[in-house]
Amino acid sequence: MFTITLWLSSCNKDKNNPGYTFVPDMAYTTASKSYSASNVFANGLTMQAPPVGTIPRGASVYPYKAKSPDDQLKAGLELMNPIEASPANLAEGKRQYEIYCINCHGVGGNGDGYLYTSKLFPAKPRSLIEPFVQTKPDGEIFHIITVGSLSTLMGGHGSQIAPDNRWRIVNYVRTLAK
Repeated sequence: MFTITLWLSSCNKDKNNPGYTFVPDMAYTTASKSYSASNVFANGLTMQAPPVGTIPRGASVYPYKAKSPDDQLKAGLELMNPIEASPANLAEGKRQYEIYCINCHGVGGNGDGYLYTSKLFPAKPRSLIEPFVQTKPDGEIFHIITVGSLSTLMGGHGSQIAPDNRWRIVNYVRTLAK
């Protein structure tokens, strides 16, 4: 009778509280801060870089090589902009441009952004309103945003900007020359 009473008294109807925890350090783990030291990993860092060659779930491998003139031209011929240049997409393209591009290329796309005018960046960034950029196919501009320029002055932003937003930036860059 004592065993049945003990067994029934251990039941708990509160689903958020499972009752007595036998191994609390396994049931209630404490999270580590990303930039804190770690005694678990050999390099002493808590936040680890992903293994080489991994890609995010749902993403695909970008098929064009960086710093390759042939692949840049090929991307320009093969990649088609799937994002319509609607007012909403242009507004989002402008917002993304202001986040990622304005510091180098400037408000109007002249290449007179803060990093250049403050002398923090030694070379003047490419003007986005000149025919050199405006006559490029959308796919080529997308490629440059993704992997960087051939001159290596502009780094790739493929890991920072989602593909749809890169296309929106391309649409917005088209409006800068008007």
